Amino acid sequence: MGDAFIRHIELLGYEKRFFPSQHYVYMFLVKWNDLSEKVVYRRFTEIYEFHKALKEMFPIESGDINIENRIIPHLPAPKWFDGQRSTENRQGTLAEYCYTLINLPHKISRCLHVVNFFKVRHDDMNPITDSQTKKPEVFLLPKDSKKALTDITGPIVLQTYRAIADYEKSSTSEMALKAGDMVDVVEKNENGWWFCQLKNKRGWVPAAYLEPMDGPDESEEQEPNYAGEAYVVQKSYTAVEEDELTLKEGDTIEVIHKLLDGWWVVRKDETTGYYPSMYLQKAGEVNTSVKSELRNRGAPPRRSTIRNVKSIHKQGRKQISQETYRRNSKKYIQNQRNMRGNFQNKANVIIEKNEPEDNKPKAQPAVPPRPSKDLILNRCTESTWRKIL
Repeated sequence: MGDAFIRHIELLGYEKRFFPSQHYVYMFLVKWNDLSEKVVYRRFTEIYEFHKALKEMFPIESGDINIENRIIPHLPAPKWFDGQRSTENRQGTLAEYCYTLINLPHKISRCLHVVNFFKVRHDDMNPITDSQTKKPEVFLLPKDSKKALTDITGPIVLQTYRAIADYEKSSTSEMALKAGDMVDVVEKNENGWWFCQLKNKRGWVPAAYLEPMDGPDESEEQEPNYAGEAYVVQKSYTAVEEDELTLKEGDTIEVIHKLLDGWWVVRKDETTGYYPSMYLQKAGEVNTSVKSELRNRGAPPRRSTIRNVKSIHKQGRKQISQETYRRNSKKYIQNQRNMRGNFQNKANVIIEKNEPEDNKPKAQPAVPPRPSKDLILNRCTESTWRKIL
């Protein structure tokens, strides 16, 4: 028998899981060439990483050389916080993506990268659960929404954003914008560069120049995490603005707020400031050629440096001042120190209480008083009495 390959992939629905924390996984029925059928579970972030790696393997078919040659389907980037609504809305996109993927030329659809990704894993058969938490909730696609694959012809739904100012591109891979242009976002990269399309044009655009249509505040943006995540500086940067940090390659810092424009708030000791996220790498992660190539590009512009901003929203974005970052960060660090100090004090108290028991000298037998001569004469034996006399 030849090498295994996939004949068909069907999206069944998704599961809402609560361990180790609340998250969502999609359920796929994978039909193989040996007529076996397996159900596998994949998070959307996994699917997107698989998609990016597939594009790197086939640059011609992904349109990196010439966009007209692209046959690998588009897949919107995951949101920073995927809720149940976005998980549910994305099902049509995933169904079409899988259908198109399996119908690509065999060198792509039957390559090891595709086959290995959809193979059954141990946790597909035995999901990790905790008896103390809620059981997973299953949400199956309604029967009337399961169309035949040949009937799926609708386009992949992309998010639409609006340009808030004119942007002149600085390289051939970028795309120029005029204030008011409506672009579809194909890929959101956390480094602050988003891949967009405008009519028949495609290219990278700074996220800082785009705003959502429904409001000025990005609902996808994470809240500050003053506990911080450890990152390592991969490229030095000298601060230009007062609220930025100057760091050297190899420095270890903590990221406390990830912002969509690619300028993250980081903490070095007790100092905070903005730093380009594209020059950072999570501690413990392996450096790749793709990441190294991205760092050779310039950092995207910050929102605060854009001139002639024309927003359609009456209220501006809610921004946190650096003073607030510093104050809350110092408060968190001090609380952690106090907790460690209290723990150490409790440990010392226990030791001190144990020390007297351990170091206390053992009790010596009391020396009885010497008996008087009369007492000896009254109580001693005749032999002793004679010796005394």
